[in-house]
Amino acid sequence: MRSYASIKGHPVHPMLVVYPFAFLTGAFGFNLAGTAARRRDVANVSQYLLPTGIAAGLIAATPGLLDYTHSVPPASSGKDRATRHALLNSAALGLFTMSWLLGKSRRRQLLPLAMQAAGSAAMCVAGYLGGTLVYRNQIGVDHRYANAGQWKEDTRENAGAAALAFSGASVGVDQMKLVHVDEERIVVARTESGLKAFSDRCTHKGGPLSDGALICGKVQCPWHGSQFDVATGKVVCGPATEDIQVYPTE
Repeated sequence: MRSYASIKGHPVHPMLVVYPFAFLTGAFGFNLAGTAARRRDVANVSQYLLPTGIAAGLIAATPGLLDYTHSVPPASSGKDRATRHALLNSAALGLFTMSWLLGKSRRRQLLPLAMQAAGSAAMCVAGYLGGTLVYRNQIGVDHRYANAGQWKEDTRENAGAAALAFSGASVGVDQMKLVHVDEERIVVARTESGLKAFSDRCTHKGGPLSDGALICGKVQCPWHGSQFDVATGKVVCGPATEDIQVYPTE
């Protein structure tokens, strides 16, 4: 399984979304202009742009689905935002598809136009949410700190001390490794005082601690800067107010 940080530096999804947005909003623009000017030839351009935009949207949805499944931390504000982003984009594609099918009938002009207007609005809101996912939740942004080492990830059948210690054998000082145990995400980190293990989920908004910074036995969440003591799980600095769970590694 690929993680939040393992695909950073490869923002495929943001690069592809410009094509469906351009084609589909362009289709709406031509349809609106043609209808307002009563120029059927101008409005008909929409029918040529729509299938290309729909196909581009489906292509862009593939890396988006991978991001949603593997990159966005579960049980987080980012996951809720990503869900709304996906639903709005899906609704927009559905509206544009229906408008394309209805637009083939010359007797129906206003209904396809209304669907395209609604689809364009949905895409704009989804685009805002997508930008928030990048800039606030840092999906697809590589901000690893110096000497953090190469991203490491593992899967274990249990969260026992021996299993976690074995996973952390190759982790250097001030480096971290994300370990998947069923549906649980545990960070194994090595500090100057030894190996530590703690929950990956920041108690503030669910940010991925494994993708934060580990310095002097403290881990900082990359989303809002909350800091925790990795030995005790105690909050060192807010905005988080609840401690994180720690696991034995000895």
